[in-house]
Amino acid sequence: MGALAWKRCVGCGCKISDRFLLFALDGYWHCHCLKCSCCQAQLAEIGSSCFTKRGLILCKSDYIRLFGHSGACRACSKSIPANEMVMRAQDNVFHVKCFVCSVCHNQLVPGDRFHYTNGKLYCEQDRPTASAHRCDHLDSLREHNISEQKS
Repeated sequence: MGALAWKRCVGCGCKISDRFLLFALDGYWHCHCLKCSCCQAQLAEIGSSCFTKRGLILCKSDYIRLFGHSGACRACSKSIPANEMVMRAQDNVFHVKCFVCSVCHNQLVPGDRFHYTNGKLYCEQDRPTASAHRCDHLDSLREHNISEQKS
């Protein structure tokens, strides 16, 4: 086993000589020592990720239950259950299916570049440019001036 045989488990403090070990939270763990602080499930058995907050080590379901964001979707205004995956833009939360470009209506997925401007989502291709904003602004000024001159 070499160098790994000398690693100590963060959970129990004993030497790790097992065939498999976990590395999480900047430390090595026996597979049976890395457990959810709430339900005591061995995290290696229930998934490949763990969550931490306020000194707790949590499985996904307990993390969502304790700290999941419930509230209203910015796009559809419907409630978002705490156990549902969400997408975020600034301080706004969206259902995954509602996280779409406001121009082409393509769904934006994790890893996609997007822009959030004036309460609207844009994909990279449809993002508003500074010159477009200036033109829109000038057009509205022109329309405003024309309507003022008519009355």
